[in-house]
Amino acid sequence: MSAREILIYLSVKHNGDWTKIYNALTKKEAGTEQEIIEANKNVKSKTLTIIDPDYPEYLKNVFKPPIVLFYYGDISLIKDYKKNVSFVGARKNSEYGQKMTQQLVSVVSEEFNIVSGMAIGIDTVAHQTAIDCGNKTIAILGSGIDFCWPPSNKNLYEHLKQRHLVISEYPGDVAPRQECFPERNRLIAALSRSCVITEAYEKSGTSITANYALAYGRDVFCVPFLANKNSLCNRLISQGAALVETGEQVLDELGISRVREEFPD
Repeated sequence: MSAREILIYLSVKHNGDWTKIYNALTKKEAGTEQEIIEANKNVKSKTLTIIDPDYPEYLKNVFKPPIVLFYYGDISLIKDYKKNVSFVGARKNSEYGQKMTQQLVSVVSEEFNIVSGMAIGIDTVAHQTAIDCGNKTIAILGSGIDFCWPPSNKNLYEHLKQRHLVISEYPGDVAPRQECFPERNRLIAALSRSCVITEAYEKSGTSITANYALAYGRDVFCVPFLANKNSLCNRLISQGAALVETGEQVLDELGISRVREEFPD
């Protein structure tokens, strides 16, 4: 059995749980030849393991570097994180949050691939806007690669699989668990040059993504929100995150200048 096949077997056996896989490796846990063959044969998706030559070097330096990634689509989209920008935010977004996400993504996606988590709300708006603009987007799942969550995003999920990229550390039909989403968020941050938050509450999963982004040395950009609304964006701006109101401002922050059309008042 190859080392690659053993990694996939352990990932399937332990449902993508990084700690359990790591512990199994340190203890040199191994299944029978038949168990390893069956586990690999039953994987429907494509796979990328940490020992593969095309595994991105930058991923080896993040917190809990993914041991196996299950995916559908164009894996070359994660080869260079500097070509990706993540958009994240509230699941229960306002009309303002939706509009700002659409405005910013429509511009930023012309220069960068858009990364998000395929959750309802801002994530879905970001993915769909990139698609509508004819640009590329990457979804990082907090569920098994063959388990579409949320179910309401089934059509989006199928489209992303065929024409963009869907990634998960979790194999097959593994159902999402509460702890899966913070794990997913660390990858959203790792796979992106910068993280843009268009609307979020202070106590939310988005704050976890922002913290990982900062820990990885990535820039965090925030769209300002109304005062006294428990806004994570406003708090991060007060702590030094760049305030952005247009996609052009995001590109400026990333060193890409765009010619702006001038309109009379």
